[in-house]
Amino acid sequence: MSGIAQPASTRHTENADLPRRGEGRLRRLRNETGAATAEYVIATMAAVGFAGLLIVILRGDEVRGILTDLVRNALTVG
Repeated sequence: MSGIAQPASTRHTENADLPRRGEGRLRRLRNETGAATAEYVIATMAAVGFAGLLIVILRGDEVRGILTDLVRNALTVG
C-alpha cells in the first residue's frame, strides 16, 4: 500500500490546523493599529528635544546679542 496515494482528507491530519494557528500570529504582526500614534510620539519627542536644544543655545549672551543686532538691522530704515 505504500505506492498508493492517500486521499487528501487523510494526509497530514496532525498538521491540518497549522495554518489556522499561525494566522492569528500573522494577523497580529501585520496589524498596524497604533503605528501612526507611535510615529506621532516619536516626532513629538524629537521636536521637544530640538526645542530644548534651541532654548539652551539661545540663552547664551553671544547668541542673544547676534539676534538683537539682526533684528535692529532689519528694522532700521536706511
